[in-house]
Order: sequence, then structure tokens, then C-alpha cells
Amino acid sequence: MNYMLGQRSLWVFDFDGTLSSIVPNRAEAHLHRECERMLRFLARSPWNRVAVLSSRMLDDMVARVAVPGVFLGGASGLEWMLPGGHRIGPGAASEALLVEKRRAVFPILKEMASIPGVVIEDKRWSVAVHHRNASPRSFRRRTALLQRLRDRTGIKVYRGHEVVEVQLVRGGGKSSGVRRLCRLAGWDPARERVVYAGDDENDAVAIRWVLSKGGAGFVVGNRITVPLARHVEGPAGLAQAIREFADAAPNRDMMNAREGSA
Repeated sequence: MNYMLGQRSLWVFDFDGTLSSIVPNRAEAHLHRECERMLRFLARSPWNRVAVLSSRMLDDMVARVAVPGVFLGGASGLEWMLPGGHRIGPGAASEALLVEKRRAVFPILKEMASIPGVVIEDKRWSVAVHHRNASPRSFRRRTALLQRLRDRTGIKVYRGHEVVEVQLVRGGGKSSGVRRLCRLAGWDPARERVVYAGDDENDAVAIRWVLSKGGAGFVVGNRITVPLARHVEGPAGLAQAIREFADAAPNRDMMNAREGSA
């Protein structure tokens, strides 16, 4: 992929485990200080667009990322708040489908919640099954119930750090969320750079899509492996790596432009 000099960049970041350290209580997660500085640094450039994309509900993200000029995505990108404050949802058809899917999976989730140590977090468009405190003896039962969820048409299951994310409607994964962001931002990923950073299975799918378009990917921590993506340890390491990558981008663009005109 040869980017021309001055090429714009769309930077997309997962929240938990990427911009925020993993904490036992999700309610206590907060934007890492160095990552906040990094987001502000990127957002200051007119060549950049910056987004934070999470499986959390959009209102939750609005409360946790108070950085001007940033796109905020909730429900893995089914809901977005644009930098001006305008909110965009998935539409009436998806709302109707959600009601149907929630009704279909409720009995399985109720049985899952009956397992000691399992906590169900309802995010409306998705459900997080937290199993940090579950006994290893319940592993087979949990696995069987998750397989029943996977067997449901249109349901996707992604693994994270001691949690399983259950997407209830089509288009709910972060790969779809990035594509929707590109449409909302008027972004052509085949011509304009996209950079994605994340730490779990849902993010891995998005990173692979970004790489397939010639963009760049950053994997935070050791929970996933994505060929050709850069690896960093924790939010502070990500903040430093992104700054270095952004600072080096103009030089890379100039070299590519020269090679393209040779």
C-alpha cells in the first residue's frame, strides 16, 4: 500500500485492556493517563480521525472518554456518537431483530447465570458472561451452554480476558463496527490509512480486516496473536508505540511517494 504524502489516518482503539488496564471490577476501569495524552495528541492533527470502539454501552463510553474530537462507539460499533455529539443507532430493523434474539437466548443465559461464580452483564446489544470466579468444575457445563449460543443463527461469541462476549445481532462485531465508522466518517480504507489497536478475539477480527486493507494493527498484551500486527505490553506501552508510529508516518509517506514516482 503506497500512501501519498499528507495521507490522513483513522485511529481506532478498543477500551478495556487497550486504553484501560484490566481490573477486577469493570465499573472501576478508567482511561490510562498516557493513553488520554496520546488520544489528545492524535486528535490535534487535522490529518487524523480518532475513535474509541468498545463492547460497552455508548453511555458508558461517553462517561469514560472525555476527549474532544473523538468518535465514540458502543455495542461494538452498533451505536456511535460523532465528535459534534450527534448519536447514530443501528436502525429500526436491528431494534426489532434484537427483541427476537434476546427472547431466544434468554433461557440459555438464565441457565448460565445459575452456575456459581458466573456473572451475566447485560449490555442490551450484547451480553458479557464473566467467569473469573467460576469453579473449574463448571467448565464443561459452561462450554456446552456457549456452544448452544453459537448454534443460534446470527449469534457470535468472542472470548476475552475471563469473559465471553455474546453478540446478539448481525453486524455487532468490531470488524463491522470499523466498517460502519468508515462510512460515517467518509473514509475509504483502500486509499486512506486505518490503524486499529485491541486485545481480545473481537478486536483480532477487526485488526485482520484493517491489515487486509493495507492498514496497521497493534495487539496489546498476550491474549491474541495476529500475524503482521505489532505487539505491545499494556496501555502505557501502546501510548508510546502509537506516538512513535505517528511521528514516523510522515517520513514513511515521503519515502513511499518517492518510490511511487520513481
